[in-house]
Amino acid sequence: MRGERREERGERMGCVRIGEMSEISLLLLASNSPRRRELLALGGWMFSIEAANLDETQYPGESPADYVTRLAGQKAWAVLPAARPEHIIIGSDTAVVVDGEIWGKPADAAEARVMLQRLRGRSHQVFTGIAVLRASDQHLLRDLCVTEVPMRPYSDEEMEAYIASGDPLDKAGAYGIQHPNFQPVASMEGCYAGVMGLPLCHLTRLLRRVDVLPRADVSRNCQAALRYRCPVWPSILQDD
Repeated sequence: MRGERREERGERMGCVRIGEMSEISLLLLASNSPRRRELLALGGWMFSIEAANLDETQYPGESPADYVTRLAGQKAWAVLPAARPEHIIIGSDTAVVVDGEIWGKPADAAEARVMLQRLRGRSHQVFTGIAVLRASDQHLLRDLCVTEVPMRPYSDEEMEAYIASGDPLDKAGAYGIQHPNFQPVASMEGCYAGVMGLPLCHLTRLLRRVDVLPRADVSRNCQAALRYRCPVWPSILQDD
């Protein structure tokens, strides 16, 4: 029963497994992230998934922008052997950046507490790199989305309840922007989807360059799904 429910949910999201690709399943997402799958489905594309497993160690002296765009490209390359010639492979990587330092996932509740205390009531940046790799000729395109994220001054009680939920332990920077109870972000004027791991308008812009158009209104669907009035989508989609 559980397997059937997962399969039905995957079909509703427009996602199929690599061995079940239909003729319109042109995209291959190099990620097993549920958030990225849900975001990609908003473009109306049929897509397959193939998780990429990489060493994500930052190179000495590597900037956050170079780090996320490099990993996005490497994730796309990593799943190329599983791709079919008609596939367009999508790689993405996201980093929380505080005072120029990349933050990963907390090792435990104590580290999550330190991170959340440091983030409280101030802004930081989220860098998301995306890559599009055309399998037929191995043509690679990359783009970068940087979003300023102002955190609200949440109380110690709110923070402790959130830590106790376990949610921070699998999140870079120890928080999920979309968490319904904690809601850590005060307000934003950038790309919400980018903070979640897949900036859809940036991706749409890249896919246009390899002649892949959305099958739905990306900006409208994204704003409706995230309940966020995005101020930046027109400039991104018109910047070709």
